[in-house]
Amino acid sequence: MHTKPDAYQELLEIPPGYLNIMGYVDESAVNGPGCRAVIWVQGCLRECPGCFNPASWSFEANQLVTIESLVEKILSNDRNQGVTFSGGEPFWQAPALASLARQVKAAGLNVMSFTGFTLEQLRSEFAPAGAQDLLAELDLMIDGAYVESLAIHSPDSLVSSSNQRVHVFNPELHDRLTWASDQIEIHVLKNGDRIITGFQGQMSLTE
Repeated sequence: MHTKPDAYQELLEIPPGYLNIMGYVDESAVNGPGCRAVIWVQGCLRECPGCFNPASWSFEANQLVTIESLVEKILSNDRNQGVTFSGGEPFWQAPALASLARQVKAAGLNVMSFTGFTLEQLRSEFAPAGAQDLLAELDLMIDGAYVESLAIHSPDSLVSSSNQRVHVFNPELHDRLTWASDQIEIHVLKNGDRIITGFQGQMSLTE
């Protein structure tokens, strides 16, 4: 298990202009409204029991990618209507994600994030560096750590456990809160790897 000093040191070692990510897919329909690109960042301190994505806990370098290359990749797919940040914990890499969000929003996409923090924590003086900048760019956010004993398995729920909340910062999206919360997707990548994502299954990368 990572201690906080180890995690913080590894965050500091991410080069400026880069993100440390676990995975990326285009054209997801289960991670927010419409057809979306999804970025899973690497690193989370919570290690919640029943987490869908335990491979994302480590803060060690996984895939170091430039913000510019991710923006180019997202915008190169005309079907992507928005971008979702997941993880891991996106707000540990808030400055880089805020920069990415500004660029894709300038191209007309909307931006959503999952986070284990609450909105109140992110607005406090104890929030991770850059949290306010990332919050300012978000159109939607689901907050709160996953709690296994409060898990919800319903196609009508937008959250995975009942303590979590949906925050709509962009009123234009109020009528688009209809993504399939209790379904999974399987994306087969060009190299043969598979990404399985959705509230019912763990997101995994397998050869």
